[in-house]
Amino acid sequence: MTLNLRVAIVGAGPAGIYAGNILRRQVDEAGGQVAIDLFESLPAPYGLIRYGVAPDHPRIKGIVNSLHEMLDEGTIRLIGNVEVGRDVTVDELRERYDAVIFATGALKDAPLEIPGIELPGSYGAADFVAWYDGHPDVSREWPLEAESIAVIGNGNVALDVARVLAKHPADLLSTDIPANVHEGLLASPVTDVHVFGRRGPSQVKFTPIELRELGEVPDVDVIVYDDDFARAEGDEHAAHLLATNNQVKVMTRTLNGWRKPADWQPTASRRLHLHFFHSPVEVLGTARVEGVRFERTRPVGDGSVAGTGEFVDVPVQAVYRAVGYASSPVAGVPFDERARVIPNAGGRVTDAAGAPVPGVYATGWIKRGPVGLIGHTKGDALETITNLVADATSGALAAPAVEAADGGEVLELLEARGIRYTTWNGWLALDAHERGLGEAFEGPVTRERVKVVPRDEQVALSRDGALVAG
Repeated sequence: MTLNLRVAIVGAGPAGIYAGNILRRQVDEAGGQVAIDLFESLPAPYGLIRYGVAPDHPRIKGIVNSLHEMLDEGTIRLIGNVEVGRDVTVDELRERYDAVIFATGALKDAPLEIPGIELPGSYGAADFVAWYDGHPDVSREWPLEAESIAVIGNGNVALDVARVLAKHPADLLSTDIPANVHEGLLASPVTDVHVFGRRGPSQVKFTPIELRELGEVPDVDVIVYDDDFARAEGDEHAAHLLATNNQVKVMTRTLNGWRKPADWQPTASRRLHLHFFHSPVEVLGTARVEGVRFERTRPVGDGSVAGTGEFVDVPVQAVYRAVGYASSPVAGVPFDERARVIPNAGGRVTDAAGAPVPGVYATGWIKRGPVGLIGHTKGDALETITNLVADATSGALAAPAVEAADGGEVLELLEARGIRYTTWNGWLALDAHERGLGEAFEGPVTRERVKVVPRDEQVALSRDGALVAG
């Protein structure tokens, strides 16, 4: 059986692009043909890479180069600035494609349900990341008014947030940080950023690179506390990790390198504190955040911790929760509200009875939850695409109800509704414009690009540029 497929992928982040590339390759190897449309709610592609990674991570953002190559081949058509479930329904996609793959990721903050968490001065890390990455759908301003800040969480996002808050704005100028973000950070009076984790130094979810980068931030002292290390002594689970896990060895060595003698005094103008064995129980304050109450924890030998009944209050004027991300439902697709994922079996979306929904698939964080690094999405996409191709080969996919002569009917539908969609040529124009802003920057550093933030401006530049290119 020769495969001849039309597939829609919803989400142009790494998960969606990897899925499209793997699908193209598998169908090519089978001697078939596939037309792939990649729908994205934002005017620009790359999702998490553009709007979820701290601007001072050039190594991670290097992934853009490989994603660019995949889209620049021309075998995957980008259709941006289109919200599936609003501008076009899922049923309308299913009528026009053999299969629809959802790769919409996880964009919201997971909740931290403790008293006081809704006080003014308490923020979600995902919202702050969206602000400093220039997401077009968040406010241009951020209330940076606190001198002392608590960041709750022990993962890479917590470190990103803490580092951006503590870093001097001048040291971010060489990145693609938007102008409004740089101006906002310049006005910040911050002196101390505290990162709190429930577990000990050996159970952190950081990666060694992220941790090591903290010690390289100019004019910021990193401070750890001997008492936290003392609480970890005798922990069999921590000892096992230290003996068997090279990553834990590297991070433990880094953390121990920041321990100071008793007479040490900070010399930098800002300080970044790492606290362990602290479980948040309440955000303190009346009209706004005034502090956080923590219960000290202890290891119990299996990697988990238990409360000790000892409580400490840490005075701060702002709190950022970085306890994880959560996915959002898409209208017309099953959704597990508890797990915050699209229910699926190996990427095949399932209904309430657990039966596969023909022709509907999921990949990435919307499939498995917000765990793992960006590179893990490749294996994730491979499983989903392998099952999709198997379904196509076995005849399990229904033929589209709407005949597709040249693929233009989807664009005609959007145009009839007044949707100002963007394209790959449009992104190339916007990309060139942002790079031009970087080249024109007059200052003490060289800038590769300066991000354009407003959605309307991105769309206008993309659409006008695409017309010129065409």
